[in-house]
Amino acid sequence: MKKLSKYERETIVNFNEGESEASVYTFNADLKRRLAEFSRKYPLLCRLERTTPEGSVTYVLDKSRLSIRLVPPYSEERRAAARAYAKEHGFQPVQAIQDIA
Repeated sequence: MKKLSKYERETIVNFNEGESEASVYTFNADLKRRLAEFSRKYPLLCRLERTTPEGSVTYVLDKSRLSIRLVPPYSEERRAAARAYAKEHGFQPVQAIQDIA
């Protein structure tokens, strides 16, 4: 079994207008975890259909449960507000925490 490159480890979401189910094929560890949790919690809405030795999974789920979220970039005003909030509440960037250790 050949190890796949990051480029080859893809995620494919497939559905059409005529069916009520969507298929999600992925190698992404976080998405695999989220789909597994969802299928355990809601087995009538989501099921594991296939796994491969390379590490991919395919889940089939009710299309109405799938959402694609597009997030616009933060405005400079929102970034400044987030920085001020972080400073006020004692947030330290990861780099600063690593330097202390």
